[in-house]
Amino acid sequence: MEAAAIPLRRALRSTAGSAIRRFLQRWGLIIVLLVLPVGFGIHDLVTQHSLSHIAENLKDGVSNGAIWALVAIGYTLVYGIVELINFAHGEVFMIGSFVSFSVWSTVGVTLATGALGIVFGLIVALLIAMVACGMLNLLIERVAYKPLRNAPKLAPLITAVGFSFILQNVGLEWFGGSQKGVDDLIHAQTDFFVVGGVHITHADVLAIAVTVPLVLLLAGFITKSRLGKAMRATAQDFEAARLMGINVDNTISLTFLLGGLAAGAAGLIYALYETTIWYFQGFQAGLIAFTAAVMGGIGNLWGAVLGGLIIGCIQQIADDRMGGGTWTSAIVFAYLVLIMVFRPQGLIGEQTREAG
Repeated sequence: MEAAAIPLRRALRSTAGSAIRRFLQRWGLIIVLLVLPVGFGIHDLVTQHSLSHIAENLKDGVSNGAIWALVAIGYTLVYGIVELINFAHGEVFMIGSFVSFSVWSTVGVTLATGALGIVFGLIVALLIAMVACGMLNLLIERVAYKPLRNAPKLAPLITAVGFSFILQNVGLEWFGGSQKGVDDLIHAQTDFFVVGGVHITHADVLAIAVTVPLVLLLAGFITKSRLGKAMRATAQDFEAARLMGINVDNTISLTFLLGGLAAGAAGLIYALYETTIWYFQGFQAGLIAFTAAVMGGIGNLWGAVLGGLIIGCIQQIADDRMGGGTWTSAIVFAYLVLIMVFRPQGLIGEQTREAG
């Protein structure tokens, strides 16, 4: 009897193990993503009989994550086409903040300027910062990456790191090594309106109002325009794209240009959102944005957006509930590791062109 029961127990264990694996494959990732918000939401209900605190954290996380999403787009576009991690992209974002501040300071936009003047000045600063960062990213591609297109993968990677340090030192020379205060032109933490006890501030509205149209325009461009289709074809296969008459070099340059435009917009939002800028901000922002791109699925535009929003929410909840930022970075990267375990291609990752 005992000998006959052994195969039965093994079969039951195998069945139970298969059921657990299927459950984790289907629901494990969702459980991982919901651990923090659900846990603290329950805590708020028990202690405060309200969900307004966790809702406030999620709102702040979304607005902060919108900045990371714009920066992450640059990483994901470039990697999706040339499979290069552009480590200088964070510093392009930093230059965007510096250019924005310089522009509105030059044209005389201050707290004493009227509302209409501030809005006009910030729109001008936004456009100039986007163009400046787009051209800077294009210059980096032409000078540092294009000559190494057929070189071993390590060569452009090291070049990217080198350009990152070059731009850091440009920022250091520009405004010095200390953090520089920025006039709170939009009264960033002033309530715009309140919904269900959640305070929507001017900074939140700015982040969403700039990010959403830019992402939609970029998505529409990539999906529907002739150049966007060329970008997607190049991402699939260089040689096939060339045979179809696509100018691959120009398409790659366009990709860097678009990534730079998004980084410039993020730089302006960051300066107004944080009211401080400094030469080293691009390092941390670049690391977070690259993590967002990987988490969402590098090579996928919407994956970069989703990853940025998730990281923004994780950061905000961790900052608020776990010691004011002491554990924030560790928690963000722990989430990244767990997501990679459950879904190595990222949350909504897609197949990218194999290196030839």
